[in-house]
Amino acid sequence: MSMLKIENLNVNYGAIHAVRDVSLEINKGEIVTLIGANGAGKSSVIRAIMGLVKSKADQMSYTSPRDGKTVSILGKPAEEHVKIGISLSPEGRRILPHLTVEENLTLGAYTRSDSNGIADDMEYVYTLFPRLKERHRQKGGTLSGGEQQMLAVGRALMSRPDLLMLDEPSLGLAPVLVDEVFGIIREINAQGRTILLVEQNAFAALKAAHRAYVLEVGTVNLSGTGAELLNNPKVRAAYLGG
Repeated sequence: MSMLKIENLNVNYGAIHAVRDVSLEINKGEIVTLIGANGAGKSSVIRAIMGLVKSKADQMSYTSPRDGKTVSILGKPAEEHVKIGISLSPEGRRILPHLTVEENLTLGAYTRSDSNGIADDMEYVYTLFPRLKERHRQKGGTLSGGEQQMLAVGRALMSRPDLLMLDEPSLGLAPVLVDEVFGIIREINAQGRTILLVEQNAFAALKAAHRAYVLEVGTVNLSGTGAELLNNPKVRAAYLGG
């Protein structure tokens, strides 16, 4: 089942054409990754999907696994995306440093009113990230970089998304924490969530992904399974150190 389908997406920042006619598809249950160099347009694609930047496209549709309905999400505000089951953990984490861990997580459920379900999901996040439970009364700004990244992912999960989008989840993390974060990404996916991953760590991303797209200067240059692109000579030379 196709959950997200995009045809000919374009994003402009003034005179800069950041994304050019990008088409992609995400099926239910997949981890799909976008890889590419800095400035390739990866974050612009994911922000356009979330409704955080203005974009144009021939199609940007989302099919909810909850009711099977397909709706256009082009031009819709981010809040509407969250309500239908799409959530984003943004680049740079963007947690609120003056609020506690628990308060940050609670904000992730701001579109929900089912208090019992929210409490259940809080415990689910604490099960995924035990360190957050240990620090649930601690201010977000006092956490380490890795803990802040966990908090950002946990906050995105609090809206109970069917499609979870992660923008550079390993950025700035030590290698041991990168492995931990990707292990949790696989676990979240195994529990039934579809994931769109934007990531500069191409090796880790392709190892985790079912399918992948390579962006170069705002356009899709290559696509295939994660395994295919891991073994593609062009990808290896450009992104995997040969």
